[in-house]
Amino acid sequence: MWLWPVLAGVAAQRLWELWLADRNTRRLLAGGAIEVGADHYPLFVLLHASWLAAIAVATPAATVPNPWLLAVYGVLQLGRLWVIATLGRFWTTRIITLPSAPLVKRGPYRFVRHPNYWVASLEIAVLPLAFGQVWIALVWSLANALLVGWRIRVEDRALEGRREC
Repeated sequence: MWLWPVLAGVAAQRLWELWLADRNTRRLLAGGAIEVGADHYPLFVLLHASWLAAIAVATPAATVPNPWLLAVYGVLQLGRLWVIATLGRFWTTRIITLPSAPLVKRGPYRFVRHPNYWVASLEIAVLPLAFGQVWIALVWSLANALLVGWRIRVEDRALEGRREC
């Protein structure tokens, strides 16, 4: 009863984010930005798609989710929206850097580096746990941690020397 609407909502959100990210990416590249680390981007797409697929395949449709963990997942969406709103036209799912643009240090960036990665990492753990899928939370969280660690190193190198705003 809950599984399919929740997964459909997550999939719809991810598709909207991909559309927004693609729009922002095209605009940034047209304005002189460059993409860094494109080689690992397909791995993130695969990770997120397989995460949702694993939840869909492994979870009986009649599973009633833990309402507290589902609420935590909902709060994480507010964090994601905060990141997107803070970065505005600079928010993408890729590493796109515009050397003339200052680094953003407002919104969630005042409190933590890479807040979008924190949100996504918590989502990957919390949603499967809400449906009782501990192994999915563990396996995909580990894979995500490895990818995010790689991505942060690439992104930090790309952003070196930029001034803050």
